[in-house]
Amino acid sequence: MERQIAQFMIAAPMSGSGKTTVSRMLMAAFTQRGIRVQPYKCGPDYIDTKFHAAVCGRDSVNLDTFMASAPHVKRVYATYAQDAETCIVEGMMGLFDGYHHAQGSSGEIARLLQLPIILVVNARSMAFTLQPLLNGLLRYDRKTHICGIIYNNVGSPRHRKLLQEVTEQLGIKCYGYLPHNNELETTSRYLGLDFTEAEASEGCRRLATLAEQHLDVEGLIADMKLPIPEDRALTLKPSKGWNIMVARNKESFSFIYKEHIDLLNRMGNVRYFDPEEKKSIPSDTDLLYLPGGYPEKHARALSQARSCIGSIRRYAEKGGKILAECGGMIYLSEGIETDKGFMPLAGVLPFRITVRKADLRLHLGYRQFQIGKTIIRGHEFHYTNIIGPAKGNFTVKNAQGETVSTQVFRHHNVVASYTHLYLGETNIENLFR
Repeated sequence: MERQIAQFMIAAPMSGSGKTTVSRMLMAAFTQRGIRVQPYKCGPDYIDTKFHAAVCGRDSVNLDTFMASAPHVKRVYATYAQDAETCIVEGMMGLFDGYHHAQGSSGEIARLLQLPIILVVNARSMAFTLQPLLNGLLRYDRKTHICGIIYNNVGSPRHRKLLQEVTEQLGIKCYGYLPHNNELETTSRYLGLDFTEAEASEGCRRLATLAEQHLDVEGLIADMKLPIPEDRALTLKPSKGWNIMVARNKESFSFIYKEHIDLLNRMGNVRYFDPEEKKSIPSDTDLLYLPGGYPEKHARALSQARSCIGSIRRYAEKGGKILAECGGMIYLSEGIETDKGFMPLAGVLPFRITVRKADLRLHLGYRQFQIGKTIIRGHEFHYTNIIGPAKGNFTVKNAQGETVSTQVFRHHNVVASYTHLYLGETNIENLFR
């Protein structure tokens, strides 16, 4: 008899409805019961995945149908589900909001993976008005299976009773009512990104307790059972035997897709280092990966680690392969201009980065460009800017195919950009040809 486990997506009609709070509460409740939860996140977000990992004790995996093909997304989901006892997917934005209409949306991903959807609905200041709104969502796409609702911001017992009537008339099941108070928000924020092991444990316990009080955890365990997806394990390419160094620091270099580390592990021997430490990278390094983060917050410590910076500069000048994304690119620049002055950094790339308040502006969206015959896709999210006579080597477009101002640099064997690349279907060697 095939093994079945609870599998579902937490989605919402709009951003700000409480998806992340509900997802973390359920992940915590399942985990506290001793159930192995495999968390996932729709879209390119690398912050929510950290919140998931803190609750579940295992890495969360991104599912994105712009950055990756549909077959690849199915393989990724199935691969990481194999040793799980529950799979919880947190959606993004509104249920049918994607990079082009519903393309790339949470709804599309749920349909692709045949996952039931639990809709988190912000019921604040509404009751029966929700009925036609929810009825529209239920009927919009019959191939997308919305099978339950969790109401958030429920103001009173009377409000709850009205919402119960709404749910009954819709013919759908309600899996919980979250009260409108500060306890939930405070507890959700309590388990942030900077915490000790004791704080993390206490935060998980509190989230789990709130879930058991306000959500139908037993019902979800019983109703959401699906067969484990067919093992479509990602193809293991022969190891290249590379020595791969990955920068890791909880704030400066921390935005890493789980699948990238697994990909690098298949390519060779992965070792980690902290660029704030005054140590040189090994001389036998074959690939240096500098992921994103906030190096601008630690510019002084990074600048003072001269042994590390010097070894990376020499490695680059000798043709060493470096992949640098966003914060990694900032680290390779000449340095950072702040409102208080200039802080020098690696000096591999011929431009500076400004974090002056007057220069900050949001850059956000999907990005794509081509190196040789290889199309690379990723996502950009930052406020800092490049200053200086910098000229990228590739034409970069957004999800709609429109040319954007984002620059991708190829300098010796350095590939650097503000874009966080998704390389799950990419032969990394092609980046350096």
